[in-house]
Amino acid sequence: MSERSPAPGGLALVEALVNTVDLESGADTLDTAEGRAAFGVAERDVADVRELRESLRAVCLAHAGHAPHREVTPLGELLARAPLYVAVDERDGSAALAPADAGPLLSRVAAAVAEALTAGTWLRLKACELPECHWAYYDRSPAGRGRWCSMSVCGARAKMRRYRAKDS
Repeated sequence: MSERSPAPGGLALVEALVNTVDLESGADTLDTAEGRAAFGVAERDVADVRELRESLRAVCLAHAGHAPHREVTPLGELLARAPLYVAVDERDGSAALAPADAGPLLSRVAAAVAEALTAGTWLRLKACELPECHWAYYDRSPAGRGRWCSMSVCGARAKMRRYRAKDS
């Protein structure tokens, strides 16, 4: 939906996962073998991945100052199940949280969230405020006050609704 460039670092994975469903049309790429393969998940794991996706969407909405779109499992509860370890680079001594097993999507998402927290980028991953959209985007605005995934689509729709509401 968005013309924005992808989120930086590991947040690109989180953003892409949230955006696997188009809320307006209902199309879900996790329904396809190609869509699941992009995240390395098996068909039997789709329900868990959808639960993770919607928990991430709720957090992205919170980052934008909005209530959750529906009741979801708190993201912290899901991420607590992901085994991580502190990886230390032998060359320069830098450290980062890394998945104990790089395979499971939950562990890769947990590592991406930890990386974003350290980098100070986590709160910039938001969800579009339009209820029929809620597309995840990375807010690069200087003040961090972006509201829509696309100014030309969702921003225009929201502004037109406000304008029409004034005339009613």
